[in-house]
Amino acid sequence: MHLPAIPFGTTNWSEIEPTHHAGITGSATWRTRTFGNIRVRMVEYSPGYEADHWCDKGHILLCLEGELETELKDGTCVTLTPGISYQVGDDVMAHRSKTRTGAVLFIVD
Repeated sequence: MHLPAIPFGTTNWSEIEPTHHAGITGSATWRTRTFGNIRVRMVEYSPGYEADHWCDKGHILLCLEGELETELKDGTCVTLTPGISYQVGDDVMAHRSKTRTGAVLFIVD
């Protein structure tokens, strides 16, 4: 990852306008900042959220609250709890997520 010449700054995530994304069930609320081609998000999944698609995008993802189950296309399942992260490159392993309890994630992609 190459970080462009981003000037030093801070982000108060509560001030970033949310966008809402429906899943098969539940929803995800994204607060997004973009720096060149780097997207940084604070994402909150509602309890019962299940993604409506397989994702091939690479991410570095950190679970801040709740519990998130990520299923890989090969059938492997990984559960994230606060303080646990995962990383995957673009087009390396398709994945999709769901949560029974809800979760808050910090994501860079």
